[in-house]
Amino acid sequence: MKIAISSTGEDLQSQIDTRFGRCKYFIIVDNENLEFQKISNESAIAAGGAGIKAAETIVNQGAEVVITGNIGPNAFRTLNAAGIKIYAGIDGIIKDAIEKLNKGELKEVKDPSVESHSGMNR
Repeated sequence: MKIAISSTGEDLQSQIDTRFGRCKYFIIVDNENLEFQKISNESAIAAGGAGIKAAETIVNQGAEVVITGNIGPNAFRTLNAAGIKIYAGIDGIIKDAIEKLNKGELKEVKDPSVESHSGMNR
């Protein structure tokens, strides 16, 4: 299964970014063999629409799951419409979060975790 994780860094030992739409990178991971690729988040510096643009990037990567710190309503709706499961409120090291997901220890969210434009002031 392909998992997209908002990241502050470039590998599985990086911290999960608290922001989805404005994270620096996405780490796309195959949870079975932990092969991954780093994708720079081009929408991180966008004047507006960062959440939607970031969500479209994830949809285009074929991800089935998103793990992030927080997710706003526009990104949430875009990912939800594509059938992608969303796990928000997650922090710590990416590899640890994948292990928790594999063990069924993460809870899927059914609503955005923050309001629109919450990640702009960082």
